[in-house]
Amino acid sequence: MTNPLVLRGTNLRYVLTRYLQLNGPTTVADLVVALDDWGFAVAGRPSKAISDALRWERVHDRVRPLGRGLYAAKWGIPRGTEHRIHQRVAALRAEARDLSLRGGHQPSTR
Repeated sequence: MTNPLVLRGTNLRYVLTRYLQLNGPTTVADLVVALDDWGFAVAGRPSKAISDALRWERVHDRVRPLGRGLYAAKWGIPRGTEHRIHQRVAALRAEARDLSLRGGHQPSTR
C-alpha cells in the first residue's frame, strides 16, 4: 500500500476486533497482512503492536486467545460497543481508501 493510514490505540484495537468478528479465528501474522490489505499500517514492529492491542481487548472481554498467536472475537459484545466499533472501522476504512486513491491506486470494483 502506497499511503497506508497508521493506526494506534483505540483505532487499532477496533480494527483488529472488527476483522476478527468478520473473519473468525486469525493468527497475528495474518492480521499484519490483513491490516495492509485494508490500507492500514502500525508504527514499530507490527506483531508487537497487534499483540499488545489484542491483550487489551482480552482484558475487556472482546477477544479470546485460541492458542499461541491465534485469536478470535468473543460473542456477546454489548450492542452499543459493537455499533461504535463498526461505525469507527467503516470511517477508518473510507479514510484509508481515500489516502490510497490520492496515492495513485485505482478504485476497487468491490
